[in-house]
Amino acid sequence: MSLDVVTFGCRLNACESDVLRAQATADGVTDAVIFNTCAVTGEAVRQARQAIRKARREQPASAIIVTGCAAQIDPAAFAAMDAVDLIVGNAEKSAPGAFGRAGPRVRVGDIMRSRQAAASVVQPPQKRARAYVEIQNGCDHRCTFCVIPFGRGNSRSVPAERVIEQVRTLAAAGCAEVVLTGVDLTSWGADLPGAPSLGDLVADILRRVPELRRLRLSSIDAAEIDDALMACLADEPRLMPHLHLSLQAGDDLILKRMKRRHSRADALNLIAAVRALRPDAAFGADLIAGFPTENEAAFENSLSLIDAAGLSFLHVFPYSPRPGTPAARMPQVAPATVKARAAVLRAAGESALIRHLDRQTGRSVRALVERPGLARAEDFTQIAFEGEAAPGTVITGAITGHDGRRANMNARKIAV
Repeated sequence: MSLDVVTFGCRLNACESDVLRAQATADGVTDAVIFNTCAVTGEAVRQARQAIRKARREQPASAIIVTGCAAQIDPAAFAAMDAVDLIVGNAEKSAPGAFGRAGPRVRVGDIMRSRQAAASVVQPPQKRARAYVEIQNGCDHRCTFCVIPFGRGNSRSVPAERVIEQVRTLAAAGCAEVVLTGVDLTSWGADLPGAPSLGDLVADILRRVPELRRLRLSSIDAAEIDDALMACLADEPRLMPHLHLSLQAGDDLILKRMKRRHSRADALNLIAAVRALRPDAAFGADLIAGFPTENEAAFENSLSLIDAAGLSFLHVFPYSPRPGTPAARMPQVAPATVKARAAVLRAAGESALIRHLDRQTGRSVRALVERPGLARAEDFTQIAFEGEAAPGTVITGAITGHDGRRANMNARKIAV
């Protein structure tokens, strides 16, 4: 018998999967597969359903439990699957008894009523080099393509004292890098007394947990980076020089139709401002290909943003209509065109990564070992190295070249 957790989607889901495993164990679940689903695209939902059917065929005696955003948004679809034994909503999944035998088959409440910010269990990573701390959940914005607010609810922040204590616990356990994660990270604090900013929280963590070696941010919104965060990027070497921006497009009309809160110029100005303070900063971005009404000129604006912004890491999502969203009612781009544009963006992203790797050659960098022979630099560059270094340790060395996907390092271990 075994308890397996299969995670789809974002880093927040990955963070919460550790909590799900602990909660299911506490509830006495010993032989089950828990699917922590994602709903950001139709493809993500399709993959989850396919994996559920496969698990039922291969593990006929195990309980199949489905939770996460797809289960929250459309529990009826999973309840209609004979392979599924239990459906648990996002608000319920970390509560005692959530996965116990007692209770209905569908345990999904109104996520909009949820006031719980995040799961409270933080465990030192056992198989990963870094740890994730959930500081925020939900989203108050309503981008026209996005269903995630209906899976996660409105924005709720974890109080600073609780976050700091979690980070301190991880650092004391020997964790070298902590990643702050959430659904809408830069909205952290808006619902707390005094409305502190994300930058205030970052500054407090670095000041009050001096033993923490590296602090990293997950994806952030380009419209909400505050002055305190900019000051930390300028003055705090322990805050990693890597920002992954939720840009989605490089055309102003498409951004407006997406109901994004930044313009193309805003994104470029932000990146230039960060680089002026932190010249070693690297940037990633999310881009959607084939958003409704996107013509060739609009697509070219998104494509040209990659070079104009000097992006190094790209996540490309072919647009897929999500039921109930305003974008699903807009004039759609032909599926073949969406697929072709996504391929062009991905190719441009591969070229951008090669240019980034070219710039690394000859530099001396510090990198966190993720697994034997593979590490991650401060600017998120993936590095291959030879030699002995355990996951979770930091190595330093010169970049000697690359293979188009990762840099090669002549590494030597340094003291932890």
